[in-house]
Amino acid sequence: MAKASVKIKSLGILSCAKIGAVIGAVVGLLVGIMIGIIGTATGIKMGSALLGSLGWIAVILLPIFYGAFGFVAVAIEAFLYNLIAEWIGGIEMELE
Repeated sequence: MAKASVKIKSLGILSCAKIGAVIGAVVGLLVGIMIGIIGTATGIKMGSALLGSLGWIAVILLPIFYGAFGFVAVAIEAFLYNLIAEWIGGIEMELE
């Protein structure tokens, strides 16, 4: 089968940003869980229930912040890609 060469000329900014938001939220959830576990362990060691509780707030807040940051950052990156691709050409891919 022959290989076809294609060039990505532009990216859908909103579709890329949505993917960035989901990836950011998942990473934020994982980081939040780690912070919650560490906060609980530290709170138990120090005898502070408040410290353990505060650590688990990260499970709620970090996915929101990471998701929002991922949305904005990837939207900017897609916008810049579209500008640069017009100027120097897009990414070339070889498909089979």
